[in-house]
Amino acid sequence: MAIQRMDNVGIVVEDMDAAIAFFVEIGMELEGRAVVEGPVADQCTGLDGVRCDIAMVRTPDGHSRLELAKYRSPAVISAGPRSRPHNILGTHRVMFAVDDLEDTVARLRPHGAELVGEITRGRRCR
Repeated sequence: MAIQRMDNVGIVVEDMDAAIAFFVEIGMELEGRAVVEGPVADQCTGLDGVRCDIAMVRTPDGHSRLELAKYRSPAVISAGPRSRPHNILGTHRVMFAVDDLEDTVARLRPHGAELVGEITRGRRCR
């Protein structure tokens, strides 16, 4: 049996409104917001007493989605310094194709985006 599609990638955020604004600025569309809690949420996360605000944003083509999550309980655990090395285990990137990279970066700076290095051009891996 093969998978049908990748449904979404989840990202835990501190500020839901700011996160939504960031992804909408690059062209994603807000699909909806909800609160999740109860036994199913506990079972899906492996945590007890989950109460979480979520928002789903999707790419304009409708094929890719990000689930943004802001935990009310249990309390959010800090991942440590934000300047962690790139080779630490876990999710380290969500990548998008855009029409104009420099324009996109300029529009995202007011939303807290920062370049790690400089913009470079490379070939796509497939």
